This record gives sequence, C-alpha cells and structure tokens, in this order.
Amino acid sequence: MRGDIITAGVDIGSTTSKSLVMMDGNILAYVIGPSSANPARTAGEVYQESCKRAGITEKDVACVVGTGYGRARVTFAHENVSEISCHAAGAYSVMHEVRTIIDIGGQDCKAISLDNNGHLKNFAMNDKCAAGTGRFLDVMSRVLEVDISELGALDSESQRPASISNVCSVFAESEVINLINEGASVPDIIRGLHNSLTNRVSVLVNRVGLNADLVVTGGVAKNKGVIRALSEKLGTRITSLESRIDPQIIGALGAAVVAKRKFGKECAAEAI
Repeated sequence: MRGDIITAGVDIGSTTSKSLVMMDGNILAYVIGPSSANPARTAGEVYQESCKRAGITEKDVACVVGTGYGRARVTFAHENVSEISCHAAGAYSVMHEVRTIIDIGGQDCKAISLDNNGHLKNFAMNDKCAAGTGRFLDVMSRVLEVDISELGALDSESQRPASISNVCSVFAESEVINLINEGASVPDIIRGLHNSLTNRVSVLVNRVGLNADLVVTGGVAKNKGVIRALSEKLGTRITSLESRIDPQIIGALGAAVVAKRKFGKECAAEAI
C-alpha cells in the first residue's frame, strides 16, 4: 500500500455540515458550516474548502465517505455510511477507551455502545421529537433572548434550578414563557432546560447500557451545562473530547477513518 494516504469525510447534518481531510490518521484540515436547502451544493462547498485549507487538490484524495442526514447527496463520495457507524469510528480513533457515546445532533440524539475493539454493539435513537436535541436548545435560547453559545456559562450561575416538566418542545416553550412571567431568573430556567434535555437522553443511554468511558459528540457537547446535567443524571464522569478535538467533527472524522479502511481493503485486493 502506498504511503501518505489522504482520505476525507463529509458529514451533512440537519443543522451543520462538516468536511475533514486527513493523511494517514493525522487531521490536515476541517470545515464546519451551516447546512442548507441544497445539501449537494453544501457538501461540495465544505469539501472543497477543507481541501483548500489542507493545501491539496481534490485529486489528491484517495477516498471520500459521506455521512449524516444528507449523506446520499454527497454525490462525489466513494461510499455513504450511517452517522452511527461514523461517530463510533471517530470517537474510538480519538480515545480507544470509549465504550459509550452520546451524540446530540440538531434534530436527533443517539446513544451508542462499543465493544473493547471499538466495534458497534448497540444503539438507540430519538429522531421523532425535538426534545433531547440541539433544536430544543436553539428554540429555547431564542425565547430567552440568549445566544446559544452562552447557555453553558449561564447554567453555572443558577441558584434555584427551574423545573421543566414537559418533554415536548412546544409545551416546554410555553412553560418557559410562564416561568419568565413568574420572575424566574434566566440561569435558573436554563439549568432546568438542560436537566429536562438530559432526562430524554438518559432513557436512550439506559437502553444500550452505560459503560465507562463515556463521551459526548456533536455541537451540543460544547455546552458545559449539558455535560454537567448528563454527568449528574447518569451518575458518572464524562470524558471531554474538547482538549483533543472539536467534538462537532467526530462524524466527519469517523467518515475519513472509514474511508482509509475502505481504501486499504481495495489496495489489498489489488495486490492479490
């Protein structure tokens, strides 16, 4: 097999689209951008930009794998792979100790369990309701007139967390409006929202079984209030990936890892 193998992963999610280019396991560059009503165009744009940032051309890439909601629209990909498999591959490539993964995306949430070799054992998914997803927090941040990037910091200022009883986003929004009118502080409401979100997520984790070490992937993993709430709800420490990698690109990373495996198998077959 040739050295200096360059592969790429393109993850077209419901909210953001990511592309990552790597060479022999080392990340060269990645791009995170908003998703659009034209996922095929967006896929091409983020992929081209990641190649540009890596200082390579698209012809230098040996294999591309598409993943995410819009993976079928990554028309230039050599293969399309589910985001569940890619998050498993991506998280395991960063931390071999990982056994449980929680991926909180824009419109769904997944709990994934791995065996000791990083292979997928089981998964559970919530894709029928916005509760337990990034969309839930996005909607609530608008109601509270707070930038979504500030939710984690405000969570830490809470003194008396509000109780959000509704798991439905529509009814929870009405509940938040009532709390505002009753004089509840914004940090207390935010902590209540984070606790409510993790109630839904914990149900999925219990389905697949909780095994240390646990990591959270996706953009919501950057919200320290959600990490706190999950850790308290599940009664376990959550290992942060942020010191090693942006948790929002784990799916794209996993797709690039899968692409490297695919290329390696093709080379091995050609050598026979």
